[in-house]
Amino acid sequence: QVQLVESGGGLVQPGGSLRLSCAASGFTLDYYAIGWFRQAPGKEREGVLCINSSGGSTYYTDSVKGRFTISRDNAKNTVYLQMNSLKPEDTAVYYCAAAKFLAPCYRRQSDFLSWGQGTQVTVSS
Repeated sequence: QVQLVESGGGLVQPGGSLRLSCAASGFTLDYYAIGWFRQAPGKEREGVLCINSSGGSTYYTDSVKGRFTISRDNAKNTVYLQMNSLKPEDTAVYYCAAAKFLAPCYRRQSDFLSWGQGTQVTVSS
């Protein structure tokens, strides 16, 4: 059974950092692009960052450039989202999702086939 599980969310003060994890089971992440998305209250879900099977990254929003990075550890079958200098506007439920086998980092969310359940990130003082 293909499954993605996010973890690492929580409450953090503005300017703080969090590292989210996206752990896969039922398949090997090595050959899949993994994207991070987020949905803030009352807003549509938006793309944040994606990492392809070769390790290249794609930013979906300029608002996180210079603050968020994405990485993968294939040995642990896990993708990470490192979030630094967090702002209140980063508050959202964060989801990871997998594209199809050997596919690139798509722009359309509908091209990501497997989704995790999400983890809450709250940035507040």
